[in-house]
Amino acid sequence: MAEDGFVMRVHRVRTEFVVAVCDAELIGRDLPVGEAGRTVRISPQFYGERRVTREEVLWALERATIANLLGERVLKLAEQGGYIVPGSAGELGGVPHAEIFALVG
Repeated sequence: MAEDGFVMRVHRVRTEFVVAVCDAELIGRDLPVGEAGRTVRISPQFYGERRVTREEVLWALERATIANLLGERVLKLAEQGGYIVPGSAGELGGVPHAEIFALVG
């Protein structure tokens, strides 16, 4: 049972393995973006609806070519797993946010 409060969806785009993960309570929220009163909806179509465990998130991040992470808990997990540098994340509407791109070559 997923008790960690993450939701995740994996998108396959050509050769990319795109992992989108957020803290579960963010789904359906509208976050303010910019100063013109715009918002962005945290969509289950992008981030998913199925709750997943820490282990599932780490498994997916290990294989991701692109990752989109939103929320305090998932960013803390990514830091603990060595996927992002502590303190390096930005914010989206006041919520911690990071994107990871794997560079191969």
